[in-house]
Amino acid sequence: MTQQDPGGTRGWTAARKGVLSRLRFTSLRLRLVLVFGLVALTAAVSASGIAYWLNREAVLTRTQDAVLRDFEQEMQNRASALPEQPTQDELQHTAGQMAGSDQRFSVLLVARNADGKTVYGSSGGLSGFSLRDVPVSLRTAVNKTQKADGADKHPHHLYWQRIVDHDTPYLVAGTRVIGGGPTGYMLKSLEPEAKDLNSLAWSLGIATALALIGSALLAQAAATTVLKPVQRLGAAARRLGEGKLDTRLRVSGTDELADLSRTFNNAAEALEKRVADMAARDEASRRFVADMSHELRTPLTAITAVTEVLEEELEAETGSMDPMIEPAVRLVVSETRRLNDLVENLMEVTRFDAGTARLVLDDVDIADQITACIDARAWLDAVELDAERGIHARLDPRRLDVILANLIGNALKHGGSPVRVSVREEDDSLVIEVQDHGPGIPEDVLPHVFDRFYKASASRPRSEGSGLGLSIALENAHIHGGEITAANSPDSGAVFTLRLPRDSSEPGEQPAGNGDGPGDGTGEDAKGDA
Repeated sequence: MTQQDPGGTRGWTAARKGVLSRLRFTSLRLRLVLVFGLVALTAAVSASGIAYWLNREAVLTRTQDAVLRDFEQEMQNRASALPEQPTQDELQHTAGQMAGSDQRFSVLLVARNADGKTVYGSSGGLSGFSLRDVPVSLRTAVNKTQKADGADKHPHHLYWQRIVDHDTPYLVAGTRVIGGGPTGYMLKSLEPEAKDLNSLAWSLGIATALALIGSALLAQAAATTVLKPVQRLGAAARRLGEGKLDTRLRVSGTDELADLSRTFNNAAEALEKRVADMAARDEASRRFVADMSHELRTPLTAITAVTEVLEEELEAETGSMDPMIEPAVRLVVSETRRLNDLVENLMEVTRFDAGTARLVLDDVDIADQITACIDARAWLDAVELDAERGIHARLDPRRLDVILANLIGNALKHGGSPVRVSVREEDDSLVIEVQDHGPGIPEDVLPHVFDRFYKASASRPRSEGSGLGLSIALENAHIHGGEITAANSPDSGAVFTLRLPRDSSEPGEQPAGNGDGPGDGTGEDAKGDA
C-alpha cells in the first residue's frame, strides 16, 4: 500500500501566472474588473481552503477517534481474554467478533500457538485483511517495546496511520495486549468520509465560482458608476480640444468626481475667456497692421514719386545734383524702396493671418516659370537651372514667383553665386531645390529661418530685407498644400527644398483679379535675418 499525494497545483499555478503575464490591460474597466475578480478569487479560495481544511480535520478526527476508541475497547474486552498461545480458530473467531462493531472495520490478530508457530486470525477470512496490508513502519512501531517510566507504565502503545490504496483512503491501527497476548491490527475504509469531503469541496468550489461571478458583476456596476463621469470628462476634454470652448459638464454630488467636474468647468471657462481675449487682441493687431499698411500707401506713393524724380536727377549727365546732398538722396531712395517693400509684405501677411488669401490657379510649365522669375530680376548669369521643359503643374503663378524670388534672392545674397535650382518629380509632388555655395546656415538659426522678423545676429538689427520674405514664401507654399524645408548640404552651402502638389485645385477658387495685391517677394530675406 502507498500513500498518494494529489499534487499538480504548482504546475497549474505557474500556467495561470504565465497567462496573466501575457494579458494586456487595455482599458480601465478591464483592469477594474480583473482587480475585483482577483481580490474576490483570493478571498473566496482562502476562505474555502480554510473551511475545507477545518471540516476535513474535524470529520477525519471524529471518525478516527471513534474507530480507535472502539478498536482499543475491543482489544481490551475480547483480545485480552484469549490465552497467551491461542489457536488459529480462536483468533479467527475473536477477530470476527471484534469486526462486528458499528464502526465496520476489519481486524487482524497475530499470535504464536503452543508449537511456537505464528498464526493469524482475520475478520474477512483468508482472503480478507492480511499483514501485507499493514505498513512496515506501523508494524515496527507496534512490536517495539517502549521503556516504562513514571509517566507511562505500559511497554506497548496504540499506533495508527492513514494510507491511500487505489485512490481509496484507509485508517490502519495496531496494538498489543498489555500483559501478554496477541497483536491486533485494524483497517477502516474512509471512503464515506472522503465522499462527504468531496461533496464539501464541490460545494465550496461552486460557492467560489458564484463569488467570482458576483464580484465581476459588482466590478462592472462599480466601473459603470465610476467610469461614466470619467468618460463624460474625456468626451468633454476632446470637444474642448476640438475648439468647442463652451463645453461644460453637469455637476452632481459632492464626491471627488464632482470636484473634478467643477474644476474642469472652471478651467474651461477660464480658457474660453483667455482665448476670447487673445482672439480680440489678435484681431485688433491684424486690423491695426492692415489699416496702417493701407494708410501708409497714400503718402508712400507720393514719396515714391518724389524719390523717382530725385533718382532721375542722380542719373542725369548734366550733374545738376549738389555733390554734398547726393549721398543723402541715394539713402532716401534706398530706404523708400525698402519701406515700400515692407508695406507690401505687411499687407500680404495680414491676408494670410485673416485667411483671405486665395489661389488663382493656372497650368504652368515649371521650367518656363523659373526662367521668367530669374530673367525678370536679371539673375541669369548667377543662377544655374536644372529643369526639363514639359513638367507642368496646376498652381498660382504669381505666388510661385514670390516663393522662387525669395528663395533664389536669399541664396544669392547670403550664399553667393552660382545658385543651383533643380526640379524633379516625386509621385504626385513637385520638388524644387535651391542650393548655394556659401558657408551654410548656423545650426541654432535653422529652426528660425522662416520666423517673421527673425534676426540671426543682434549686431545686425537692420538689413536690406524686411525680415518677412521667407515667412511669406512658406505661407504661399502652405496655401498650395506644400512645404518648404531648410538644411545644410553635406558638401557646402544651404539647401531650401520646396514641395508642392502637382494639382493645387481647391473648392471655391477665385478668378484672376481678386484683390490680393502684389505681395511679390524680391529675394530680400537672408539666412541670417529671415
